[in-house]
Amino acid sequence: MTHGFRARRYNSGCAPVASFLLAPLLLALPCVAHAQVSGVARPEVAPEPVPDVDQSLDAMPDIGLDWPDMDQADSIAPLPDDPVDVQVATPESTPDVPVAVEPIDGVAAASDMAADTGEERRYMVQLTGIDAIADAQFTQRFDELSALRLGQDKSANLAQINRRIKEDSDLLDRLLRAKGYYAARIRGTVAAPPAGGDRLAVTFDINPGTQYLLASVDVTGLAETREREAKLREAFPPKVGDPVDADAILAGRDKLVTALSESGFPFATVDEPDVRIDHEERKGDLDIIVTPGGYRTFGAIRLNDERLFSARHVQEIARFDPGDTYMASDVEDLRRAIVATGLVSSVSLMPKDQGDGEHVDLAVDVRPAPLRTIAGELGYGTGEGYRAEVSWQHRNFFPPEGAVTVRGVIGTQEQTGAFSYRRNNFHRRDNVLTGLLSISNIRRDAYDARTITLSGGLERQTNILFQKNWVWRFGAELIASDEADAFSGGARRTFLIAAVPLGLTYDGSDDLLNPTTGFRLGGRVSPELSFQNKTFGYTRVQVDGSIYQPMSEKIVVAARARFGTILGSNVEQIAPSRRFYAGGGASVRGYGYQAIGPRYGKDDDPVGGKSLAEFSLEARVRFGNFGVVPFVDAGNISTSFLPRFRDLRIGAGMGVRYYSSFGPIRVDVGTPINPQSGDPKIAVYVSLGQAF
Repeated sequence: MTHGFRARRYNSGCAPVASFLLAPLLLALPCVAHAQVSGVARPEVAPEPVPDVDQSLDAMPDIGLDWPDMDQADSIAPLPDDPVDVQVATPESTPDVPVAVEPIDGVAAASDMAADTGEERRYMVQLTGIDAIADAQFTQRFDELSALRLGQDKSANLAQINRRIKEDSDLLDRLLRAKGYYAARIRGTVAAPPAGGDRLAVTFDINPGTQYLLASVDVTGLAETREREAKLREAFPPKVGDPVDADAILAGRDKLVTALSESGFPFATVDEPDVRIDHEERKGDLDIIVTPGGYRTFGAIRLNDERLFSARHVQEIARFDPGDTYMASDVEDLRRAIVATGLVSSVSLMPKDQGDGEHVDLAVDVRPAPLRTIAGELGYGTGEGYRAEVSWQHRNFFPPEGAVTVRGVIGTQEQTGAFSYRRNNFHRRDNVLTGLLSISNIRRDAYDARTITLSGGLERQTNILFQKNWVWRFGAELIASDEADAFSGGARRTFLIAAVPLGLTYDGSDDLLNPTTGFRLGGRVSPELSFQNKTFGYTRVQVDGSIYQPMSEKIVVAARARFGTILGSNVEQIAPSRRFYAGGGASVRGYGYQAIGPRYGKDDDPVGGKSLAEFSLEARVRFGNFGVVPFVDAGNISTSFLPRFRDLRIGAGMGVRYYSSFGPIRVDVGTPINPQSGDPKIAVYVSLGQAF
């Protein structure tokens, strides 16, 4: 479908009415569909026969009028000027634009152009008379396309300035016609620099005249859409009495195209708007022809290559079923979902008529992407030490979308080997099935654990492309762990743990990695059985909430709270790796990782606890791609059922953000306000995304 806006001009007898055939007014104008004024060639008129100068004149009848006295002053009032004609702006047909040039020192007047010495001067440009109609779009278009604006920072002679004034006069005429002003008067002048200035003053005095209005709006062809006709007519906003505004009409056309594609008409076409202008009435008649192409519902999905996944799998991740009304947005949504699998380098989807007059099939053409990835990372964290990780992944080892990852970690406090399975879009869009087998050796100040974990789960995923309000997860874990902590005096204890973790989160924020408004609220519950000398049970409960409030375009205030408790058993019985801890970049900044809370033993090591309370407040101030974030965090760990708020540890500091295309990169530097013995003076944290 092409974008355009036509206006026709024709003459009817001797009446002073002119109709216009408008070709696209907005050609080369940014921000809208492109169009340009185009006039219809005027009908050729046979030339008058040349009279014979030697032929005798016929006798003239006496009409009874005296010859006028040539010395007497003319008392006949002149006819008013005709409105400006709409015509093609071409080098052959464009008349000279009258430019008034006032005599100025050092620059020749218009009558002395031939004697112009060619002295070059800088100039400034001003538009007057259109303050009431020159909106931001009008100004932007003029600034981007104006020949005068393009060269105003360079010196130019009077001839060059005069040519640019002519070009910009044509540009202003097109811009004004695009807004419905077809009888505008534009006068360009060059004057001496104002007092105290050194630039010539180029001024356009503009009288836009009367804005033409629509006398009729006729959208033909919609009757073929039957019961959907009324809704589709509402999708075309221009109505009788509206200005003949090219932007509004073209935007209405695009809206109508979208409405048709969203209402079951994949093959609909909409012609260019056709406007007839009546200069005498200062009005226009708008016609637009629609060819709906027949109502269709979704049929089958046809896949050109099923090595990556089958057409059945594509249908599973689509948000429509066979028989649903065809909607172009559903097709685009499916295209994005296929891209998000990471298995394709390109994909195209085209509607194909099934031939039964009712259904449209969807032809899906995919090109495979490289499926294997090797990745590595190096890092350092206060309280966590140095850490190196390497991984190998095959994203479609078990089609469809069954990825396997082998991962290894070597660090000063952690050594891990893991094998994981992840099946994206598991029988439904964005459902993820996971499995994990890992062996790890972790040495923290709080505990020393050698652990084997076998776990699996099913979750509803949220991601950058498809951020969702509701996210859930449930799973199962079997853990065998040999651990030691301060409570055991360094003696190792073996724990066998079975857990059923459940989680539910509501995300009402506007962005996954960089929220600026809204809130988030989530909860996790994990009933667990522990076998260590004897069998006992307990339940871990945690609630997280955050809120984001914009204070201005550059400042967002964010706050977070987290509460947790373990119901049942006592803290000494629970495996150290299953207790609550606080401190670190995702907790209370300024303190070491897991360093907050009760301490025990000769080394004064943290031992974790049964309850948790954390609070954070920060102001996110952004300057372009960079930002600063002052923050205050507080938190505490208690061995009792409920946290003790009187023992809150407070940290404060400053962060720096770089806002990349894939999310903010953060560097936070914090310091403890009321540290315990052994806490660091400063802690540094680096990660992707905001702290919460």
